[in-house]
Amino acid sequence: MNFDDVRVFARIAELKGISATARALGLPKSSVSRALARMEAAAGSALVERSTRHVRLTDAGVLFHAHAVRILDDIAEAETALEGLAGVPRGRLRVNATHAFGIGVIAPMLPDFLARYSQVQVVLDADDRRIDLAEKNTDLAIRIGPMADSALIARRLPSVDLWLCASPAYLAAHGTPRTIADLAAHSLIDRRDLIDWRFGDAGAIEAEPRVIIPDASAQRVVVEGGGGIGHLPDYLVRPAVASGRLVRVLPDVIAATIEVHALYPSHRSLSAKVRAFIDALAEHMQVTTRLAGGR
Repeated sequence: MNFDDVRVFARIAELKGISATARALGLPKSSVSRALARMEAAAGSALVERSTRHVRLTDAGVLFHAHAVRILDDIAEAETALEGLAGVPRGRLRVNATHAFGIGVIAPMLPDFLARYSQVQVVLDADDRRIDLAEKNTDLAIRIGPMADSALIARRLPSVDLWLCASPAYLAAHGTPRTIADLAAHSLIDRRDLIDWRFGDAGAIEAEPRVIIPDASAQRVVVEGGGGIGHLPDYLVRPAVASGRLVRVLPDVIAATIEVHALYPSHRSLSAKVRAFIDALAEHMQVTTRLAGGR
């Protein structure tokens, strides 16, 4: 019996569909169907009942699925243990992060990581939607903001600062705010209908934004174009500030910070490739912050 076919069958049982399984595994639908046919031939019994939209496990399928899950868990644990024993990160690593974080933080650190770990293949899924790591067969997810309750294991990464920024052209036309209260007179850009920017003991501002854009990368484009003042993650605006395309507004005000966590499934041991990636990402974030002059 082919273990790859067992994996395919387990995903069919989880996702309740041939097409969904094909999308999740990145395989042609015909390959998934053939894998299922081989499994049923080996079992000597139908494992699923097909309908136009979904599949349902037969009694034989339910029984086999329970054993298949245990088999795959044992194989995964064995592979992880061997990786840890060898101490050499290897294999495909699937990472999920928001589009902005993927572009602003992960992509810049990848060249050094790939040079250091030549046997690791990275698949970066930069998507703002929250995904199910098991359903998408993802090894690691980076989450921005406070942690919600989760069965996943979380490792805290360096926090991200939020910087107030505007273009030189905007400030020349509308003046530069000198206090937090001055911000209320300006065109502000945020992802929500009501701005609630807080700056530690220095104060806060609540106002209606001039522009509402959920995506931080798109906000930066508007800010660089002179559309107003944005409150953006430092990793998105550092290059523009360094080049002069953007100017930090109220740079001495205590910055708000956002928590960042690396999440991974609750295995009994952490694979070498995931551990190496998290360590490299944490180091990259710390070095980037230090080179930018800290917080």
